[in-house]
Amino acid sequence: MTFFGLLVILAPCCLPVILGVASLLDQPFPEKTTTRILQAGTAIGLLSALAVLAGMLILDIRFLAISMGNWVAIPGLYHFSLKFIFDRLSVPFVILAFVLAGTIGAFSSRYLHRERGFNRFFVLYSIFLLGMVVTALAGTSETLFTGWEMVGLSSALLVGYYQSRPGPARNALWVWSVYRFSDAALLLAVVVMHHLGGEGDFDQLMGVDFWPYEHAEIPSGQALLIGSLCLVAAAGKSALIPFSGWLPRAMEGPTPSSAVFYGAVSVHLGVYMLLRLSPLLACSTLLSVLVVVLGLSTAFFAFLAGSVQTDIKSILSYASLTQVGIMVAEIGLWKYIPLYVPLVHLIGHACLRTSQFLRAPSILNDYQRLENAIGDHLPQATTPWRRLVNGPAFSWLYRLGLERGYFDAALVTWGVRPFVRAAHWCDRLERRWANLLSGETTRESDRVTTPFGVIDEIS
Repeated sequence: MTFFGLLVILAPCCLPVILGVASLLDQPFPEKTTTRILQAGTAIGLLSALAVLAGMLILDIRFLAISMGNWVAIPGLYHFSLKFIFDRLSVPFVILAFVLAGTIGAFSSRYLHRERGFNRFFVLYSIFLLGMVVTALAGTSETLFTGWEMVGLSSALLVGYYQSRPGPARNALWVWSVYRFSDAALLLAVVVMHHLGGEGDFDQLMGVDFWPYEHAEIPSGQALLIGSLCLVAAAGKSALIPFSGWLPRAMEGPTPSSAVFYGAVSVHLGVYMLLRLSPLLACSTLLSVLVVVLGLSTAFFAFLAGSVQTDIKSILSYASLTQVGIMVAEIGLWKYIPLYVPLVHLIGHACLRTSQFLRAPSILNDYQRLENAIGDHLPQATTPWRRLVNGPAFSWLYRLGLERGYFDAALVTWGVRPFVRAAHWCDRLERRWANLLSGETTRESDRVTTPFGVIDEIS
């Protein structure tokens, strides 16, 4: 099974290498060749993952680790090992990633036919697939962070796929900024793991048993610290509150990227990480409460915001977020709900949303044809919820949903602006010392213009 396990990793690893080198040499493959290469890599990875699953079931193996040795080793202080694990959590998730990536890849080859960015899309798409596989099979925190970064980078670049318009570029930068905050929290969690335990191996941190019966043997305070940092990272990646504002912005990308990233796989990545780190919940009751509160709050907010959206992709994105919030709450209720329940919920929901996102352009076309056939007489959807929020007593709920909880404005006011002002204060200080030591003006510009206006004078 080790051979098939290596194929699961190597097959998607070859895709960005082959497609990327051809692009760097300015000799991209024809569309049919690109599609066949992607299909071959995805098929090999999927069949290998199924072979690993069959072998584990037949031989009754619950855990398989493939180590590629220590890449960095400082005796007694730090070691970085590249290790992949196959268990009852990682194998179903990696199979799901291959199935949905293959389906959306086949759809994309027709949807993006003769697009100028056809090759660029599939290069980024192959990086995304590799990142998902690495994240799903990660056996150490460093390996997880590597895959996490590849997923974030490819996602943000595909949001800005249409480079000729300012909207996609602006929204891609917003998504990338939120991802940076999420990645910083995950990186801090990795540092804390190494500081407290001397290593980032999940099988050492989570105990000697196998998922979902692992029992972490660390103090409550340490579990709360690591778990809180990972919860912030999961919130950023899965668009949980207060980071939910980037989700509708990500719909600027083409429909295939919306389907695989924000409807199917990527938006569930935070849920997957919480499932991987679920043994920490048994060590800290407060951490479990935080997970439940965050999940339920996100589900309610997504339901509220999704009820007032006017385009189908935003409606589907908030519908996905509602279910993701419920999954997070299910993980927090691990004492009452088996962890297999959120895993099955994740797999089923990802398949459903993929189908709905890929069907969205056809639905709009069908609706337009129906409207042209019968005129402006289509029945309007009226539900008790809509009648309730449109009433005078609950109009503020409608406003709250329409403004998407004011989370974007709050992040700009309380997060972005103070950070920009602090950065420019440091810049002013550096310029004054440079001018003093050099005896002359070191830079000509004396004011800084940002997307939020002129901040202040530099000189």
